[in-house]
Amino acid sequence: MDVVYYDKKGKPLCYCDDGTHIFSFDGKPLAYINDEDIYSFPGRHLGWLKDGWIRDHQGQCVLFSELSRGGPGLPGKMGVPGKSGKFGLPGKGGRDGRPSQPGFNNNWSSATWQELFR
Repeated sequence: MDVVYYDKKGKPLCYCDDGTHIFSFDGKPLAYINDEDIYSFPGRHLGWLKDGWIRDHQGQCVLFSELSRGGPGLPGKMGVPGKSGKFGLPGKGGRDGRPSQPGFNNNWSSATWQELFR
C-alpha cells in the first residue's frame, strides 16, 4: 500500500510503497524505516514514524499521511504527482545510536522535510 506524506500546507512530498523505504516523487531514496525509527541511508537517525506522522527529534510533526491520528489540525491535501522511476537504493551504513524518544506533541515542527531528510 502506498503511503503518501504531506507537509503542513498539504503538499505531497514523498511516499513509502514497501513499508520500509521513503522516496521523493522524483524517485530519489530519502530514508528508511526501522520499526518506528527513521534513518538516512548513511545511518543517521532522522526522527520517528508514529501514528502516521513523521516526527522530528523534538517530537513535533513534520509530515502527515492518511494514517495520521492525533497531532495538529490537518490542511486540505493537494493532488499527488506521478511517480518517476526509482533510483537504486544506496547501501545502508551502520546506524547511529538511537536518541531517547521525546514526548510527542500536537505541534507542527519548524523543520522542513528537506531539513529532516538531509
